[in-house]
Amino acid sequence: MAISYEELTTKHPCFARDGKNGGGRIHLPISPSCNIECRFCERSFNSYEVRPGVSRTVITPEEAAEAITRALDVCPEIHVAGIAGPGDTLASPNALQTFRLIKEQFPQLVKCMSTNGLLLAEKAQEVIEVGIDSLTVTVNAVDPEIEAKLNDGIYWHGRHYTGVEAAEILISQQIEGIRLVSEAGMTVKVNTVLVPDINSEHIEEIARTVAEAGASIYNIIPLIPQHKLKDCREPDCMELERAILRASKYIDVFRHCQRCRADAVGIPGGKDYGGEIYANLQRLSRKDTFSHG
Repeated sequence: MAISYEELTTKHPCFARDGKNGGGRIHLPISPSCNIECRFCERSFNSYEVRPGVSRTVITPEEAAEAITRALDVCPEIHVAGIAGPGDTLASPNALQTFRLIKEQFPQLVKCMSTNGLLLAEKAQEVIEVGIDSLTVTVNAVDPEIEAKLNDGIYWHGRHYTGVEAAEILISQQIEGIRLVSEAGMTVKVNTVLVPDINSEHIEEIARTVAEAGASIYNIIPLIPQHKLKDCREPDCMELERAILRASKYIDVFRHCQRCRADAVGIPGGKDYGGEIYANLQRLSRKDTFSHG
């Protein structure tokens, strides 16, 4: 059974109540493909950007075990093995296969996974069975008209959907998936990318909806202007604080997000060991690795 929310506050840096609990994490860049087309997402292979969707490489589940062993040697404070990309964790079988290996070989580690949620409802039982302790789902809107402004389309069951139709499918699968895994006792965190003039007045409704579905904690991430939303502005501090206050009516709000890379290793805010850990595993450093499907 997944560990409790209270235990996560002592081990998982994302759940630390004062922003720090001394816990470290290793992000395993396992997932190469994605199945939705977020307008603000630009995935990349490099060693210098600090943001989600960026990694030095994509590795195999077997290489993940090697990476964890090396990471624990250089940073014994690591308590969490997480998979957050660089694509979506449920768009390929790699993440769940890796978590099965972690469950066998590193049972002491908290298992954390992030997903866009498109396949969460149908894969909920698998997610539960592999023993995920903490699941993050990115929900940027619960109104299809708003979601369609943030996401060009989805690839679902062999078809490409666009516009409001795609948004309706995505939102329904996200909310149902959150409900299923939270009912099984898993701690669910929801991320929302705050985009001024698109979903900035919609945050309260998202928070209320995901809390009703069973989410325990909410993380509002300021937009990094890039890709098709490169001309949008980043929200200012007042807009972010206003969104946090509105969301906090319904759910605990996480305030110390570092917008970590998909291959981050170490204690957030401290030295990152990703370059050292993944130095010999950079075989797939090509942007065309990112496929949809």
